[in-house]
Amino acid sequence: MARRHFGAVRKLPSGRYQVRYRGLDGIMRPAPFTFGNKTDANTWLSDKEVEVRRGDWYDPDAGAIPLNEYAPQWIDERPGLRPRTVALYKLLYRRHLQPDLGPLGLADITYARVRTWRRDRLDDGAGPVTVAKAYRLLKAIMNTAVDDRLIRANPCRIEGGGIERSAERKPPTLVEVFAIADAIQPRYRALVLLATFGSLRWGELMGLQRPDLDVTVPRVRIERAVQELGAERIIGPTKSGAGRRSIVLPEMIGPDLAWHLRVFAEKGRDGRVFVGPKGATPLRSNFQRIWVAALDEAGVSGVHLHDLRHAGATYAARTGATIRELMERLGHSSERAALIYQHASDERDHAIAAGLNDLIEEAKKASKKKPGEGDDPPMAGARSGT
Repeated sequence: MARRHFGAVRKLPSGRYQVRYRGLDGIMRPAPFTFGNKTDANTWLSDKEVEVRRGDWYDPDAGAIPLNEYAPQWIDERPGLRPRTVALYKLLYRRHLQPDLGPLGLADITYARVRTWRRDRLDDGAGPVTVAKAYRLLKAIMNTAVDDRLIRANPCRIEGGGIERSAERKPPTLVEVFAIADAIQPRYRALVLLATFGSLRWGELMGLQRPDLDVTVPRVRIERAVQELGAERIIGPTKSGAGRRSIVLPEMIGPDLAWHLRVFAEKGRDGRVFVGPKGATPLRSNFQRIWVAALDEAGVSGVHLHDLRHAGATYAARTGATIRELMERLGHSSERAALIYQHASDERDHAIAAGLNDLIEEAKKASKKKPGEGDDPPMAGARSGT
C-alpha cells in the first residue's frame, strides 16, 4: 500500500486500485468505487483532500437517511406553522411523496428521480396544483437537507415545477350572484353577499362577530379566521398579516346585513355572525350540500363558493380600483412591499363601494326582480327569515 500524508492507495488482486481516506469525523472510508489506474486513484484522493481541508467534505453516509425519517421530523420542527398548514404538509407528504420517494435515502433522490416522480404523479391524474404544492414541499425539505450537510445540492431543479397554474375560472355575473342569494337558505343570504362584495374567504366569514359588521356604513372588519381540521374548528389570525382589513361595502346590501343580524346571528355582544340552525359554526364540507341545492334552484352551474370572492374583486376592478386597492380589499400581501407607499385612502374605498352599488342596481334591473316585503331582506326575491 502506497504511503501518503492523506489517505492511501492500494492495488487489488483484480488489478484495480482502491482508495481510502479519513473524513472530518475521523473515520477511514473507502472511495465509492475503484479505479482502473493509479493516476486516477491519486487524482481522486487529492480532490478529496482539498474538500476536507476546505471544510467542503460531506459525510457520504449522512445522505443514507430515508426521506421517511427526515421529512416528518422536518414538518414537526417548522416554527410558527398554522395548524392547517401542518395538516396540509402531512397530507401532501402521505399521499404524494411517501409512496414513491419515502423509502429512498436523501442522497438517492436525484434530479432524474424527482423528474420521474413529478411526471408519474401527473400521469396518474393528480391535479397540477396539488403536484406543484407537493413539489414545493419536497424542495423545501431538501433545501434543509443541504443546510444540514446531508446532501450537496437540492435535486429539485425543475423550472416552474412549483408554480401553480390553476385553470382560469369565469366569475359569476351579478345576476347569477343575486340568483344564488335569493335561492339559498335565508340564513346564508348575507354570507353570499359578504363573500362577493367583501371578497371574504370562508374562514374569514366564519370568524366574523357582531362588532365586525357596521351596517350603517356598511363596513366589515376582518380580524380573525376559523380553520377547519377535520371536524375541529380553530379560531386564529387571518391567513396573512394583510388579511386583517376593513372593507366598505355597497350601501344596497346594508339592509340585508342588518336583517341577518336581527334574525340569524348569534345573540350577545360578541355573537358569531354565521351559525347553523342548531347554533354551531358551519363546516364547509356540510355547507357544500346547501350550496349545491342553491345553485340548482337558481339555475346556475359550475360556480364554486370561492368564486364569489374572485367575482367581487372583478367587479371592484371594473370600477377603476387600482392594484393596491384590490390587494387591500382581498387581503393579499403579494407585491405589498413594492406598493407600500400607494395606500388606498378611505375616500377611495367608499368610491369603490359606490361603484359596486351602481353595478348592483344595473343587475337588479336586468334580472327584473321585485323587492321583498315585511321583515324579509329588502334585496330582490329574498325569503322570509321565520
